[in-house]
Amino acid sequence: MADKKPIDESHHVTRRKGGGILRREVWVDEDGNVTRYNLAYINRELYQSDNGRVVGYDNAHGYHHRHYFGTIEPVEFVSFEGVEEQFARDWIALRSQA
Repeated sequence: MADKKPIDESHHVTRRKGGGILRREVWVDEDGNVTRYNLAYINRELYQSDNGRVVGYDNAHGYHHRHYFGTIEPVEFVSFEGVEEQFARDWIALRSQA
């Protein structure tokens, strides 16, 4: 059975809060376990390369990694919830700098 994508969300961030888009995609197996994910903050005013992805986390290409202004680095994966928390911390830190 193929994985399902129950979460496919895009939220537009107001200019007052930094602008851009928060993107969240999650795929799960038949038991509800997360098999793939893509979390991204996209803002072409801050970063034009990588389709505007300022910061993001995903597990494409066979490993868990973080995108940050074009730099890609592996991340230690403990749980999807932990990755979501780290993404939120990164985005909040960026927002507070704006």
